[in-house]
Amino acid sequence: MNKSKAKPFLKWAGGKTQLLEIITSNFPYKNEDEFIYVEPFVGSGAVLFWVLNNYQNIKKAIINDINLDLINAYKIIKKNVEDLIFILEKWQNEYYSLEHDQENKKKYFYEKRDLFNQRKSNQIKHTALFIFLNKTCFNGLYRVNKNNLFNVPIGSYRKPVICDKNNLRLVSNSLKKVEIIHGDFEKTLRYAENKSLFYLDPPYKPLNKTSNFNSYADQKFNDTEQIRLKKFCDKLDQLGCKWILSNSDVREANSENIFFDDLYKKYQIHRVLARRNINSNGLKRGLLNELLITNNRKQS
Repeated sequence: MNKSKAKPFLKWAGGKTQLLEIITSNFPYKNEDEFIYVEPFVGSGAVLFWVLNNYQNIKKAIINDINLDLINAYKIIKKNVEDLIFILEKWQNEYYSLEHDQENKKKYFYEKRDLFNQRKSNQIKHTALFIFLNKTCFNGLYRVNKNNLFNVPIGSYRKPVICDKNNLRLVSNSLKKVEIIHGDFEKTLRYAENKSLFYLDPPYKPLNKTSNFNSYADQKFNDTEQIRLKKFCDKLDQLGCKWILSNSDVREANSENIFFDDLYKKYQIHRVLARRNINSNGLKRGLLNELLITNNRKQS
C-alpha cells in the first residue's frame, strides 16, 4: 500500500484489508461521485480508509462503533496525534530494550494491561495503552470479558511496530473530514439519505461454539441482534440508501444452516473467499467463504 495513504492503525479480527477489492467492486458510486459514507461498525477501518483515499468528493463520512475504547482512539488520533506519538514512541523503545529479557518483557506487557483495565488514565494515555496492547498481544486480538476487562495474553512478536508515526499522522489528517460517534448501530440511521452508502461489518455469527471471537465489547451480538440488523438494512433500503454487509457463511460448518440465506433472501447474496487467521485451533485457520450481501438490485 502507498506510504502516502492512510491505512488501519490497528490489527483487528475480521479486518477487511484482504477483501477490499471485492467489497469496493460492489460500490454503486464512481470515484468522482458525491455521496455520504457511513460505517456503523467501523472496526479497524480498512474500508473507511480506502474510501477516504479514493473518493475525493464525498460529502461526509461517519463512523460508529459500540466499542468505546476504539472510538476514543479514533478521536484522539484525529485531535491529539502528536501527544499520542510521543507516548507510543517512548513505550516502543522501552519494549524493544527488553527483547532479550523475556521475564521483564512479560512483566512490562502485563503492567500495561493492568493499567488499561484500571481505566484511570487520561484519554490520550488510555488510547496509547489500547494501541500498545493491540500491537503486542496474541494475534492482535481485542477481546474483553463480561466485566469489560481486556484479557488477551502477550504475543510472540519480537519487535512489533508499536508506533507507526507516518501512518498515525496520515490517519489523523484523513479523519479531519470524518464525524466520529459512539453507540448502537441504529444511531447511524439519521445519516440515511438518498445518496448514502452504508458498509456494515458487524460481529460475525460464529460458525461453531469454538469460533466465537466477537467479544470486542461487553455486549454479545447474538442472533436477535443479527435479525435487528437485518431490519435496520430494510429501513435503509426503504429510504433509498445503498448498503453492503459482510458476515460469516454459516453454511461452511453446516450445509443445512440457511440463517443468512433466509434472512436476506430478498437481497443479493455473494459468497467470497477470505482467510481466517484467528482461531483457537490452528488447523481451522485458512480460506473460508464469507458473505457479502447488497441491496444493489442492478447486479446480476
